[in-house]
Amino acid sequence: MNTTPDFAARGAPLSVSGGRPAALDCLYRIGSLVNGTEDPREALDLILDEIVRVLGASSASIALVDPDTALLRIEVSRGHEAGVPEANLALGQGITGWVALHARPVLVADVSQDNRYYELKPGIRSELAVPMEMMGQVIGVVNCDSDRTHAFTEADQAFLGLLTNEATKVIGRLWLLRQFKAKAAQLETIILAAQSLVHERDLPRIVSDLAEHTRQLAACRAVAVYSVSGDMLRLEHLAGELGGSGLAAEIDRRDTSLGVVAARARQVEVFHAGRNEEFLFEKLELPMADTSLLATPVVFDNEVLDVLLVIQGGPHRFSNDEKRLLATIASIGASALQNARLYSRVFSSEESLRRGERLTALGLLSAEIAHEIRNPLTVIKLLFDTLDLHFAPGDVRGQDLQVIREKLAHLEEIVSRVLNYGRHQSGAFVRIDLGGVIADTLLLMRLKFEQSRVKVDFQPPEANHWIEADKGQVQQVLLNLFLNAIQAMPDGGAIGIRLWHDADAPGGAQVRIQISDTGPGIPAEVRSRVFESFLTGRKEGTGLGLAIVKRIMRSHHGDIDVESSGPSGTVFALRFPAG
Repeated sequence: MNTTPDFAARGAPLSVSGGRPAALDCLYRIGSLVNGTEDPREALDLILDEIVRVLGASSASIALVDPDTALLRIEVSRGHEAGVPEANLALGQGITGWVALHARPVLVADVSQDNRYYELKPGIRSELAVPMEMMGQVIGVVNCDSDRTHAFTEADQAFLGLLTNEATKVIGRLWLLRQFKAKAAQLETIILAAQSLVHERDLPRIVSDLAEHTRQLAACRAVAVYSVSGDMLRLEHLAGELGGSGLAAEIDRRDTSLGVVAARARQVEVFHAGRNEEFLFEKLELPMADTSLLATPVVFDNEVLDVLLVIQGGPHRFSNDEKRLLATIASIGASALQNARLYSRVFSSEESLRRGERLTALGLLSAEIAHEIRNPLTVIKLLFDTLDLHFAPGDVRGQDLQVIREKLAHLEEIVSRVLNYGRHQSGAFVRIDLGGVIADTLLLMRLKFEQSRVKVDFQPPEANHWIEADKGQVQQVLLNLFLNAIQAMPDGGAIGIRLWHDADAPGGAQVRIQISDTGPGIPAEVRSRVFESFLTGRKEGTGLGLAIVKRIMRSHHGDIDVESSGPSGTVFALRFPAG
């Protein structure tokens, strides 16, 4: 019995009287045509043209199954109206949907007699549909229509089956080639991202680069990076645009799925952002309400450093390949962030060591200088005491004489303290009136204020403000601050001093001083480091003045801070425990 399909049994436009040779000739032409393209859609167009030519169909189409929606979408068509290629069919809907659902070919001689028929084009009388199967799964359907009844035969069905089988192989190969190219592009992107991130040392730059590389890799609408800080997640960087919507700058971990990512160090997918993540957005409008999210932890050594949030436009099911890809880039980002942190710590440690070495050298040099100063200072003090100078009561020179005597004693004390560096000095603390110390210091500085055209506003309080302190060291603090203020106002200005008792201060009653000037303020870039050693804004400065002030204040169980600083001036706040 001859089982070879009789392709000449009907009056087809193409003569195929040879049967098998004609089929092989058609398959050869299809293979030759599609080998010249790497685009699956172009290959489908070429195959469909050959099918229409061989079978003499009045219209034809190739529909593929969308893996995300499980709908049949017409990819290419011939003889249909313009809107038909956008038509989607559910599995089981129409003859094409039935073939996709049951994986069996169908030949309908008269569509009016078949209740499965779903009209996409008026005037169709007969239809032939064959499933496209790959690895036991239907991936699409090839469909031929005619405006005549009984237009197709079983031989046509067999021939279309051969063409469909070849078309499926071709599409499979092209899909595989496209996947390989996509994987190669992804691998290249990952390598470039790794090279860029690993060589970067600036933490904010690493975060922004991580977001940009992820957006390029995932081909998504936007990527956000949230840092994990206790129970809060804080937005560090956003790459892309959100179409009028806006992400929350800060969000409680308990109010978002991102909290699960941070707590359990695992990926979380959100299919409908507007329905499930209302707290994640401070402003949510279409089309962002329909977006899908994939949150990936940036983990190093079991610690979640950040959360990488990928935002896809519209509903989207993230594949396992996409999830693995994002986990890989997050792992690279985690290593880069940790390396930058370690580098920052090493740099800080080296800087601290260098500062320590300089302080040690300075301490040795100070001890040598103090030793050399002590002898001439002793001579000056002895000679001054032998002068036996006396002035009339009320003569300002008498007050100056007293100040000189005190300063000589103060210098002698400083020399002794340097020579005995490290010895506990609490025995030098006595009960002093801070208001009196301020008045004495202003008296000492009066000529300097006049020369610098600086006015001083200080109203001595009626009551005494007692503290336990070393008077010389407290005066050293005030002198440093006054001299700094004068240097900050080369064209003159004003210094304000306010002294008061704060009975309600945390940790107990305090005596507080507020010293303000009208200078240009401390530069913002160094404001937080003004009390560090060797930090100075003047060429002739040593950078030790405020560092010494800070040390003295802390040795008195008090402290000093920059209360405010700006173009209108700077305010320093000093605090002493009330004595």
